[in-house]
Amino acid sequence: MGALLEVKNLKYSTPEGKEILKGVNLDVKEGEIHVILGPNGAGKSTLANLIAGAGGYENPTEGEIIFNGKPLNGKPLYERARLGLTIAFQEPARFEGITVEEYLKLSARNNPSADIEACLKKVGLNPKDYLQRFLDESLSGGERKRIELASIMCMKPKLAVLDEIDSGIDFVSIDEIGNLFKTMRDEGTTLLVITHRENIANIADRASLMCDGTIVETGNPKKVIKKFEKECLVCELQSPKLVEGLNR
Repeated sequence: MGALLEVKNLKYSTPEGKEILKGVNLDVKEGEIHVILGPNGAGKSTLANLIAGAGGYENPTEGEIIFNGKPLNGKPLYERARLGLTIAFQEPARFEGITVEEYLKLSARNNPSADIEACLKKVGLNPKDYLQRFLDESLSGGERKRIELASIMCMKPKLAVLDEIDSGIDFVSIDEIGNLFKTMRDEGTTLLVITHRENIANIADRASLMCDGTIVETGNPKKVIKKFEKECLVCELQSPKLVEGLNR
């Protein structure tokens, strides 16, 4: 399979001049689960936002993002969505005043074949219990993340960027998350998964290690995890508290 997403020498600095990305090069192949692994502060979420055009991140300071052969620089989030690219954030959005059923129908508006009940079941939620519930504080963080994953399955985008989607989620096991990601891939969605948890990288077809604003290695997930554990988890720049958290 060819590259669905290409990131070329991507750099990004804040308006105050702080350099976040320092020349990121990345390719995501069509039909794969690609995990970007790295410690907190490596620039992973900034990269995810630039790829999706989310949160005002429409233009890098330098470099280029190409999706399915089309340049993305300068395109707003909604235009990228029309091309088949979507993002799920670490903290799922709330849509006050609408039900889960209404939200999933909105997600599926460009996918006539979507079965919203089947999508809920695939993320472990009983449609009878959830379709008429509202997307508000009555749902736990884990429930909202599951619903957001169901919405992506309803959309069936070409590429889904999942930014720390595993953080705080109430999945029973890594196997459950892995099976869900593989289902999404097998149904036609390429996944770019952003995480600081090395066990998530075991799910990947390929993995990339991100450190200090750059991709330092891409390839076999086991090799990338080994480098992460050897170099990132013992890096003197990381606090003991962060290292303890990463080892959980």
